[in-house]
Amino acid sequence: MTSPALELHTGAPADANADAVVLVVAGLTDTPEDLSPFSSTHAALTAVGFTGKAGAYTRIPAPEVADVPVAVVSAGPAPDANAVREAVGAALRTLTGFDRVSVLLGDAVAEHASAAAEGALLGGYRFDDYRSGDQPKRAGTVVLHADLPAEDAAHATALAEAVALTRDLVTTPAEWLGPDDLAKRAVEELASLDVTVEVLDEAALAAGGYGGILGVGQGSERPPRLVRLDYSPAGAAGHIALVGKGITFDTGGLSLKPPASMVGMKTDMAGAASILAATKAVATLGLPIRLTTWLCIADNMPSGSAIRPGDVLRFADGQTVEVLNTDAEGRLVLADGLVAASRENPDVILDVATLTGAIIVALGMRHTGVFGDDDTVQEVLAAASATGEAAWPMPLPEHMEDELKSPIADMVNAKIGDPAGGSLFAGLFLRRMVGRTSDEADAPRIPWAHLDIAGSSEHKGAPYGFTDKGATGAIVRTLIAFAETRANGARA
Repeated sequence: MTSPALELHTGAPADANADAVVLVVAGLTDTPEDLSPFSSTHAALTAVGFTGKAGAYTRIPAPEVADVPVAVVSAGPAPDANAVREAVGAALRTLTGFDRVSVLLGDAVAEHASAAAEGALLGGYRFDDYRSGDQPKRAGTVVLHADLPAEDAAHATALAEAVALTRDLVTTPAEWLGPDDLAKRAVEELASLDVTVEVLDEAALAAGGYGGILGVGQGSERPPRLVRLDYSPAGAAGHIALVGKGITFDTGGLSLKPPASMVGMKTDMAGAASILAATKAVATLGLPIRLTTWLCIADNMPSGSAIRPGDVLRFADGQTVEVLNTDAEGRLVLADGLVAASRENPDVILDVATLTGAIIVALGMRHTGVFGDDDTVQEVLAAASATGEAAWPMPLPEHMEDELKSPIADMVNAKIGDPAGGSLFAGLFLRRMVGRTSDEADAPRIPWAHLDIAGSSEHKGAPYGFTDKGATGAIVRTLIAFAETRANGARA
């Protein structure tokens, strides 16, 4: 991954050997002093028609500020941390061709230095792609001119690196990131951290009865994997389990997708990438919270050995599913992951998946749909709000339970010919796989939430804020914030 390095500096841009400077302001009024300490730029900004709206960006001559190119970005007239993060991210995403970029904060936004650091690192990300020839480069180093504590800088770096790792993995072509490749990448990423990694290959999956993951993966020459990560620091305040969908390529299986719908299906492992990256960040930050993380990884390919519509699979807990649609495969691999996670009786389970096109119809491309127990859903939404990530609560209607019934198995995996409430159906399916808090038959289920990132994990429109076109790394920072809240012993 390629993200800028972060340096802290309290002197002038010239002292930092900057190649360019970004000034971060709060709007533009008729009063030059409102731009303090950059009041001298007021005339130039007015002359070029700078609006001062949130995200507004321009380049101006400002020799009184620095003898290198100067860009100005606005966080809007009433900036909060989220607005500053987005504004600085937009500036670092837009400003190319300069290796060292200094970021200076106006007085009105100076209190949000931590958000500025995070935004700069997020916006400065670039994927080292496969094009020949030199491409415009974003900053290699961001120099933030602020009195920011070192621990805050380390926190911003850990978050940005987690998002960058997710974006890297999601963007990598499937030919170079099959199930075993992703499992090995998990081992590599966590090698220097106090995280135990266990990789279950196809033989171990068969021995463990993981029929969902095996069934989805049996049509591919690249066999499936289940990866368990365990971060268990001394004095942990609680235990969170994360489960992620890792379909490294999704053709739809024998329920083959149309060609246009198959384009981009290398991204169907974004859930597994997200929870891997979040686990790495939590361990890097040394948070006193236990994480057990389950990456459910398979290729969904059509072949003579692929599962057929009408086949019945048996999950690790013995429940069975009649597979009516082999393109509704994400819930099949997640089912085994949820069973495995439940066996360790965590305090809460979060699963993350690019699960349904229906969530895009419901919420568009930016919001993550959040399903599950009310208290857990609200806790996830609070974490998302704190990080500025868009998420929205979704229902799990009890009346739809009847639609899961199968005449020959415990449930079906899809509604054939009925597109209504597809994401709700999927959520109800997953809920059945969440274990109980004890062996008592009437014990409540382990607190759980399902995060559908089918829309939010990839941005297809014009760039905005620190978000570029392509993989977004959405919800990774929310997962980290959720863990931080639990580590601090608080609840939303």
